[in-house]
Amino acid sequence: MKDAPKAVPESRQVIQGYGDGMFRIAGEERHGSVIVFTNRTVAWAGEISEAGLADVFTAADTLDLLLLGCGSVLSPVAPELRAALRRVGIAVEPMDTGAACRTFNVLLAEERRVAAALVALR
Repeated sequence: MKDAPKAVPESRQVIQGYGDGMFRIAGEERHGSVIVFTNRTVAWAGEISEAGLADVFTAADTLDLLLLGCGSVLSPVAPELRAALRRVGIAVEPMDTGAACRTFNVLLAEERRVAAALVALR
């Protein structure tokens, strides 16, 4: 018997759970805020600024969209940050962290060029 095809390749960073200050991503527990790319996850200080999102700017040639999981409440993105991301070809969509996790997984399955900067929920 063959295994059924998987919706998302194993190498992809599927977000499997979140809460209590941590995330479960691709089978690994990650404590604190993170930036999730399609193929890797990095720790993040949670600073929503150009400097704080340096890893995103470095990966700009592989991204079209940044989901910004702002914690439990949606926060607007500063116009300067939005403009800086747009200059490197990245659109940003702020939302609460739970919505960002769910949206990331959907876009990951669609093989979109997406990343998610996720503030950990306490």
